[in-house]
Amino acid sequence: MLNATKMIVYCLLAVILPNTTLASDASLNSGDTAWILVSTCLVTFMTIPGLALFYAGLVRSQAVLSVIMQCIGVACVVSVLWLVAGYSMAFSDSFGGIVGGLEKALFIGVTVDSLSGSIPETAFSAFQMTFAIIAAALMVGAFVERIKVISLIIICAFWTLIVYVPICHWIWGDGGWLKSLGVMDFAGGMVVHTSAGISALVIAQVLGSRRGFPDAIHPPHNPGMTAAGAGMLWVGWFGFNGGSQLVADGGAGMAMLATHFAAAAAALTWSCIEWIKFRKTSIVGAVTGVIAGLATVTPASGFIGPVGGLIIGIAAGGVCFYFVDVVKGWWRIDDSLDVFAVHGAGGALGSLLVVLFAHEFFGGGGLSMPMASQAGVQVIGLLATIFWSLLATLIIVKFTSVITGGIRVDEEDELLGLDLSEHGERGYDF
Repeated sequence: MLNATKMIVYCLLAVILPNTTLASDASLNSGDTAWILVSTCLVTFMTIPGLALFYAGLVRSQAVLSVIMQCIGVACVVSVLWLVAGYSMAFSDSFGGIVGGLEKALFIGVTVDSLSGSIPETAFSAFQMTFAIIAAALMVGAFVERIKVISLIIICAFWTLIVYVPICHWIWGDGGWLKSLGVMDFAGGMVVHTSAGISALVIAQVLGSRRGFPDAIHPPHNPGMTAAGAGMLWVGWFGFNGGSQLVADGGAGMAMLATHFAAAAAALTWSCIEWIKFRKTSIVGAVTGVIAGLATVTPASGFIGPVGGLIIGIAAGGVCFYFVDVVKGWWRIDDSLDVFAVHGAGGALGSLLVVLFAHEFFGGGGLSMPMASQAGVQVIGLLATIFWSLLATLIIVKFTSVITGGIRVDEEDELLGLDLSEHGERGYDF
């Protein structure tokens, strides 16, 4: 009788106060919540300072501050857009599987008591925001040392809402058409890396090469800074992939293991290839291999085991090295810091290899459909991501060029360096 009375009282309170903790305490998991909060911090750490320092060490000393500023600027503008409309468009009820609505614009309805699974919606929305931030920031590396900062911010703002958000909804949003097909993209091989890689290539092509490319390009001014940034990215990637499980369980731990082994294997593979070809191994090459392994394992990390991660890492080191060393030369597009060659190619590779290494034999959880069918779905997802990223980005860049009077700095400013010409500061004062 007492239990029945409690149930009646709880139901009445739930009707009167639908957002109270009485309605949510039953399914809120504090352990899952703590893990996602930590993962949110880790993924934020990937962009600022991780990616900022990784890119800054690879450019000339006259552009080190400009690259850091670009990463910070992108983080700020994407964050505001995520609040205004991005989160709602990505994760609200679907319009025909294409994009979500605006019912959660300005985070309307996102309260301290609203839930997403077993975690607060506040934590889920913040975690997903960090993915949108790093996706846009990744593109910075393809066109460093020659783009106007105002043009970059405008491009990334439009790109977030027009390219990233729809693809995010297609693959991760409830009702998204690619999610309905069964696309496997655990932590953003297509959503983050392929979309950013393709778009970065488009922007680099429209913008044009750096002065003197490819014959008179300066080497990285501070490889140690790049290595430090790569280390921060490696650490943050545990939150990127492990956090994408959205619960603190064995699946999150397995994703972290697969991620780590892929990074290590890719770095070793890259260094071995350098040794065979040049009889030297470089720190920049080794950490580029690390990033290649991390980007490639990302879409598969939650579906595979440690052995799968190891093999994917080896494949990532070889394939991404080939894109950097050979394919980039064929196209003669100045993808300055190899965004497409590492993230675009790596994300696409991992999105295909997941079909092979999700098998129980490699420690994975298996496929939900026959392998041939899953492979077909993955190809459809990749082609859709590539097509939309390419087309929409081209339109965005052309539009931005019109409203800003060109997206590239003039030759004098480029030779002087963007630190002084765009920001009036120096990274180093000797």
